[in-house]
Amino acid sequence: MNKPYIICHMVASINGKILTENWEHPQKVKQYSALYNKIHEDYHTQGWILGRVSLEKDFYEGAKAELIQPTNTMSRAPFIGDKTAKSFAITVDTKGKLAWDTNEIGGDHIIAVLTEDVSDDYLYYLQRKKISYVFAGKKEVDIKKALHHLTTLFPIKQLMLEGGSILNGTFLNEGLIDEFSVLIVPIADGTPNTPTVFEITNQAGKGKAALLKLAGVEKLAGDVVWLRYVSK
Repeated sequence: MNKPYIICHMVASINGKILTENWEHPQKVKQYSALYNKIHEDYHTQGWILGRVSLEKDFYEGAKAELIQPTNTMSRAPFIGDKTAKSFAITVDTKGKLAWDTNEIGGDHIIAVLTEDVSDDYLYYLQRKKISYVFAGKKEVDIKKALHHLTTLFPIKQLMLEGGSILNGTFLNEGLIDEFSVLIVPIADGTPNTPTVFEITNQAGKGKAALLKLAGVEKLAGDVVWLRYVSK
């Protein structure tokens, strides 16, 4: 299969919870985020990928797309908004709901992974914003197809997977993760009904549990432990 090397990079409590809003220690959370971001940068990947809900919450919550009906029917073909881009921010946005200020996040060019079920006016909106997009399925996203497009249409050899839990679980269930990078913070989070690093929906069906090989253990500032695993 033609795909980038996938690194799942996350920060979690000792029991795998990832909703930092529940941790009630803002200065500590800020410190953990700084460690997480430094490791993100040190990997030097060509892109990072988030699910729609996570990306909207962290970057553009409440923003609305300015939709205009195009004159012609929009083709369901990939669109490259910036042919010179070398680094990428990728979102899986099945129905086309995200709104954007520009076509980049922190200098990383945005690529939307869509289904063919998305509306023509949303595609027209992305083209006007010069935001790239690829299609990966009729009504539901086929992650393998998405990765094929990302590595063949763009210069992406390594990709960092950074949540949310459902997107992580989809990659895990499909056996697509090559490396796991997890910062375990010194917090025990007993909050009920909150997401963990990996969540698999009932509709997806559970695949085999992934057996991993330890690649590194390092104690960081603030009693944080950085664990690295690779897939066997």
